Amino acid sequence: MKIGVMLPFGGSDGPDGTMPSWADVRTVAQTVEQTGLDSVWLADHFLHRSPDGELTGMHEALSLLSAVAAATERVELGNLVLCSSFRDPGLTAKIAVTVDEISAGRLILGVGAGWHDPEYEAFGLPTDHRFSRFAEWLEIVARLLRQETVTFEGRYYSTNEGVLVPAPKRRIPILVAGGRPKMLGLTATWADAWNTAWYGSPNDAVAEKLETLHRAVAASGRPAGAVATTVGITVHDPDQDDSEPNPKVIGGSVEELAEALRGYRDLGVEHVIVGLRPGTPRSVERLAEAKRLL
Repeated sequence: MKIGVMLPFGGSDGPDGTMPSWADVRTVAQTVEQTGLDSVWLADHFLHRSPDGELTGMHEALSLLSAVAAATERVELGNLVLCSSFRDPGLTAKIAVTVDEISAGRLILGVGAGWHDPEYEAFGLPTDHRFSRFAEWLEIVARLLRQETVTFEGRYYSTNEGVLVPAPKRRIPILVAGGRPKMLGLTATWADAWNTAWYGSPNDAVAEKLETLHRAVAASGRPAGAVATTVGITVHDPDQDDSEPNPKVIGGSVEELAEALRGYRDLGVEHVIVGLRPGTPRSVERLAEAKRLL
């Protein structure tokens, strides 16, 4: 089982609760690589506005990911997940090929339909028919990345002999996040990997989600295992973070963390993606210690 890390990217993710700098992001990414973990991930938002109006900012995800690609050599890298509403499908596919080139073939293109209305409203993006828009967008992106020449006429997107030049040097894997039946149907049709998040220790809810995906893949006619399973979990270090205990967050000792990871492995999860609290090099080192106990 692979283990990856969500990189600090905005808000109070930086040292002492500050906005992380590029140097902070780079340090955590390189620590992930140096400690033998498997992947690094960035979220994708314009901004976040809480119900009480508190505003959180963050850097642009693909610009930052391309810098991470150049600053690392081994780890896989991706977004968890890109919001389809923010970028045209052709531009997204073109960027994916470029980042995959920079990273020498390490990109996982994580995508989703988006959900946070305040950022849509702030920049005049439509909030209606998000699933239908995403379905068209995903088909175009997937077909382009599979080196098709794509002519597509949809309600929301269209292409006329769209093609990627230069073509991708490999089949760049696409990861889709989402758990509702229609989204799982899209995942089974177009994706190479799937994500569900955010959890603490493994439980029946995770197992049920995994089984639902397996049924969707079988219904699509693709072979078992055609869509890799990834799960996002949240881990906090009680020595660095004094947050109250939370059933959706894994705390405790390194040994207890390793036991939780074993539980995900036993469920058949192929890639665990960890949101660390706090997102420090020491937290990365602690996660790597737990991995060595598996």
